[in-house]
Amino acid sequence: MRQRFCALFAAVAMVFAGPAPAAQPPIQTAEWALYKSRFLDVSGRIVDNANGNISHSEGQGYGLLLAYLANSPADFEQIWYFTQTELLLRDDGLAVWKWNPQEDPHVTDTNNATDGDILIAYALALAGAAWRQPEYIKAASVIARGILNKTVVVSGGRTILLPGASGFSAKDRDDGPVVNPSYWIFEAFPVLELLAPSDAWRKVSQGGLDIIRSLQFGPALLPAEWVSLKRKPEPATGFDKEFSYNSIRIPLYLARAGVEDAQLLKRLQKGMTTDQGLPAIVDLDSGQPKEVLADAGYQIVNHIVACVVDGTKLPAADIRFEPEFYYPSTLQLLGLAFVREKHPECL
Repeated sequence: MRQRFCALFAAVAMVFAGPAPAAQPPIQTAEWALYKSRFLDVSGRIVDNANGNISHSEGQGYGLLLAYLANSPADFEQIWYFTQTELLLRDDGLAVWKWNPQEDPHVTDTNNATDGDILIAYALALAGAAWRQPEYIKAASVIARGILNKTVVVSGGRTILLPGASGFSAKDRDDGPVVNPSYWIFEAFPVLELLAPSDAWRKVSQGGLDIIRSLQFGPALLPAEWVSLKRKPEPATGFDKEFSYNSIRIPLYLARAGVEDAQLLKRLQKGMTTDQGLPAIVDLDSGQPKEVLADAGYQIVNHIVACVVDGTKLPAADIRFEPEFYYPSTLQLLGLAFVREKHPECL
């Protein structure tokens, strides 16, 4: 066992350590200080200030990844401590999805959210390799095995990723399985394959890309937030038929993973953009915007598509980090880190 773990540590360190600690990490010190001051509680929880100040596994995963990209081991450890002690309460290695400061107990729903688990495991592996912290990689391996065992399933000949261990499978829903296309964090799957070796990870990655390419609902030709795969892909029952907040990050995840499919990226960009050039939540039946999303953290997603496809420089407003709300601020930092690392010509 020890020999296998040493080999795993070496493999992650060699292949997926990401940017080495440097004087200028991809997230700048001043940007990370602003993000922390706005969203990081002294307890180590990332606060979703647009959602009742709750915390969730997604936010903790994002916080860990951003702390790694900011080269801030102390903050990473603080966020990890809260995650480990307050969310990793299940017996299968996965995190509970929601922690509410207004509830007693703070956790009332022990289901997981698979995107949060992926982000946590991915960030732990990267930090463990870069900072030579084998206990992070060991913890990441446990989570990766939990994801594989509880949320990766075969349905209709496809290997898919369920959004949670409960409530989304064919056994749980009449229109199941139901997936959320924004939960495929493509850049993480090669790391997860090292942590919990299985050819299922490559099948999940390719299957997710195939599914996203196939989701062209309504006049805007966009994915739905929640999709039934029972027969042909279609918007799942019980959810609004819209391209919404979660879906905004799909082009960012594709770009960060190196999926430079210009046709797909430009279709998503066109469908989610209003005539005024701003991203929006889109009603799938009409193809019309329901809510315009003017925050720079949403706008940067479209501009990253333009950068990847056409080499277009990011506007100054994207580069200026003035955080207001947790989610778009997180997307903005992930976008800036990506461009600094992979497309500096766009700055």
